[in-house]
Amino acid sequence: MAASTALSTAANPTQSGSHISVCMRCARLQWQLCRPRAASSLGKPVKGLGLGMGRRSITCQAASSIPADRVPDMEKRKLMNLLLLGAISLPTVGMVVPYGAFFIPAGSGGAGGGTYAKDKLGNDIKVDEWLKTHGPNDRTLAQGLKGDPTYLVVEQDKTLATYGINAVCTHLGCVVPWNSAENKFICPCHGSQYNNQGRVVRGPAPLSLALVHADVDDGKVLFVPWVETDFRTGEDPWWKA
Repeated sequence: MAASTALSTAANPTQSGSHISVCMRCARLQWQLCRPRAASSLGKPVKGLGLGMGRRSITCQAASSIPADRVPDMEKRKLMNLLLLGAISLPTVGMVVPYGAFFIPAGSGGAGGGTYAKDKLGNDIKVDEWLKTHGPNDRTLAQGLKGDPTYLVVEQDKTLATYGINAVCTHLGCVVPWNSAENKFICPCHGSQYNNQGRVVRGPAPLSLALVHADVDDGKVLFVPWVETDFRTGEDPWWKA
């Protein structure tokens, strides 16, 4: 059998030479791609294929490896991360701040920590002009302390009451509308009711509506916190706690 193979190879010298030529080209290509490395180098050792190279061990450098002198140290990487974070944060803050300023109404301070009452257009309420368009027993909402909806009360003698009524229900915080036909405040959320001064007369609300002082300063209505006894109940104001 071996003799037959030898004869076949001898009989086909062209085929044998072609095979050797291909092997030599493969060896040259492998030599170009791989370099002799120390035993500690990355890659897997590959035995030489002869051709004058002996049995030298060669290794291939990993394609994804990066020389150590080109890798940034930890401090440089931290600095790069901080710069990137700053570049992202500054535009974000620049957009958020104007929106926040828009949704938080600017305060209009008054004497003694008070706030000037404002109408639905955001204008300071002038007492004389208000009484021209709001008759006896009127209760109309204005913007009060901390932006809370607060009723201005017009007395039967067509004067402005010295107190205002916070419209936030003491049950779950709904805004309670004034029902002139019933002469009381009726909450649409859960049916709580308050008399015309804001005192609770029906639950589930546990407490009366909060009060504020409605003073007059330079012809304008000035809301001031109510911290003394609640004249409706004779008790300390619960909202002061």
